[in-house]
Amino acid sequence: MRPSSKAVVALGSNLGDRDATLRRAVSALRATPEVEVVAASVPIESVALTVDGLDESKPAYLNGAVLLATTLEPVALLDQLNRIENDEGRLRVERWGDRTLDLDLIAYDDVVLDTERLTLPHPRAAERSFVLEPWLQVDPEAAIPGSGPIAPLLAQLSDPVSRVAGAARLDADLADHHTGATP
Repeated sequence: MRPSSKAVVALGSNLGDRDATLRRAVSALRATPEVEVVAASVPIESVALTVDGLDESKPAYLNGAVLLATTLEPVALLDQLNRIENDEGRLRVERWGDRTLDLDLIAYDDVVLDTERLTLPHPRAAERSFVLEPWLQVDPEAAIPGSGPIAPLLAQLSDPVSRVAGAARLDADLADHHTGATP
């Protein structure tokens, strides 16, 4: 078996029970062969981002991030992320439209890749607080290849995000989630 790689996945949902959807996605990642969930963030809330910019008239997003250890190659991991999205009823109708679940492969080790299907690191990660804030929670020393450490990148951004009061990490056990306890 090949050595394990480190991958970062951003999660987002703005339709339905957003919190439950993100938690099911983390559980599905846990159940995926060759994938280990190393850490998951506390969810944050953000204004919907559309092709025209931030849109407060749209349902707000709940976002998070997970740090994975995986022996899957990047495209194989992307296939698993797409499978989980599809299992949650993801429909790809409108670019940057409302969605039940969005799973983006943000970074995979220090791999730089640009294919028709996958670009690594994610081309807009450094511009989005809703990606960097939860990523910083799971990997405070993280850096984006070509852009640098995420902490100073996040400090330069102004798109609004907010913590969800009393929310447990997305990898917390269901019992902890219901009591509001943070492990």
